[in-house]
Amino acid sequence: MKQLLTSILLAISMQAFSQAFTPYYKYRVYLTDKKQTEFSIHHPEAFLSQKALERRKRQGIKIDETDIPVCETYVNQIRDLGVKVAHTSKWNNTVVVSCTDTTVISRIAQLPFVSGTRRVAHYTKPTRQPGPERKDRVAKGFGLTEGVSYGTMAFDQINQLNGVALHGAGFRGQGMTIAVIDGGFFNADVIRGFENTKILGTKDFVDPKEDFYATGSHGMMVLSCMGANIPNYMIGTAPEASYWLIMSEDGDSEQLIEEDNWSAAIEFADSVGADVVNTSLGYYDFDNKADNLGHESLDGKTHICSKSASMVASKGMILCCSAGNSGNDPWKKITAPADAFDVLTIGAVDPSGSRVSFSSQGNTADGRIKPDVMATGLLSAVYDTTGNTTYSAGTSFASPILCGMVACLWQALPNLNAYQIMELVRKSSNRVDNPDELYGYGIPDFFKAYTIGLTY
Repeated sequence: MKQLLTSILLAISMQAFSQAFTPYYKYRVYLTDKKQTEFSIHHPEAFLSQKALERRKRQGIKIDETDIPVCETYVNQIRDLGVKVAHTSKWNNTVVVSCTDTTVISRIAQLPFVSGTRRVAHYTKPTRQPGPERKDRVAKGFGLTEGVSYGTMAFDQINQLNGVALHGAGFRGQGMTIAVIDGGFFNADVIRGFENTKILGTKDFVDPKEDFYATGSHGMMVLSCMGANIPNYMIGTAPEASYWLIMSEDGDSEQLIEEDNWSAAIEFADSVGADVVNTSLGYYDFDNKADNLGHESLDGKTHICSKSASMVASKGMILCCSAGNSGNDPWKKITAPADAFDVLTIGAVDPSGSRVSFSSQGNTADGRIKPDVMATGLLSAVYDTTGNTTYSAGTSFASPILCGMVACLWQALPNLNAYQIMELVRKSSNRVDNPDELYGYGIPDFFKAYTIGLTY
């Protein structure tokens, strides 16, 4: 009876919560220029961290207009018309606004510095539904007894990339910063398996008012593939790296706004000095079917997130992106931003090295090889929400497993630039002489990549 009463009360409270919610919209506003900006390319320290500037200097990258933030004068004039500004994208020179009355958008469109607008979201219910509170915030995990060194579950996925040898040479990600752009990091602040993981900070582009560690677990699982650092329990592929945790994915809907969130997130990762970025997200099928595009859109520049991703290497970072899990679906292909230029798109193999059928296929619409490389995406060792090690599946985990090794390789070869490191990863792979749309260049050998890189 008590359980029934609790269920009834919960249903009533949920109904009242939904009835009190006012539907609203989000729009992308395209700006024409940055003429009234207060910033200058000659003083980049005003909008980029010292680490971001050092990364550019090391690779001979000049500051350009895309680095300059969106003109605040323009943003204020847009805000003054009665909308809320969610975030901006300096690389795309756009502003995302929210409103309940869409007539204001026509007034925004008339502003002399606005070239266009596009609706990217319509919310008829809260962005995130009320969920269970995290009342128990004590350290979680270590309920299983693992083997020695890497942990018996994690060893194979690292060894498949010959990462154990690279780690043994002293390269475990120390001094490297990895940004994780994902959808939720549930309990990552209390799981004991992360107690040795260096987390530099967090950023939420979906709903900053939420408890960052209370929503979704996908990002937490992704993080564990790289950042786990508990000897004899679980070691990730970059256990000594430092991490920024960034949320861009709204797990309760699939709308174009998530591409804008992602674009803002990658710019944030750049500004705080990330060296390597992992994103295990992909877009092609939206709640509003009118927003869907066909395979011809996989050209690295049609989707706004792909356009942003294609700029990452030019800023001196390396982006590792999951290929997607659509290999068995009618879509079959990779998803945006996996179609971007100058990124590493990662597909999934099983522990024996055979492609897993769900791993999305290439190539891009303009004929570039995708995926680039492969890593373990079946029986991938990850943490669950209780902090225990378990197995999971998906290119979502193949990507961070490989991403961590990319950080270690770059630590070992600090004088090389982003393009050279990505070239080494492809060149060291077991299908480099015959790449295709299923395996790309194959499974990389990171110690081989290191030895080749020493000759550069």
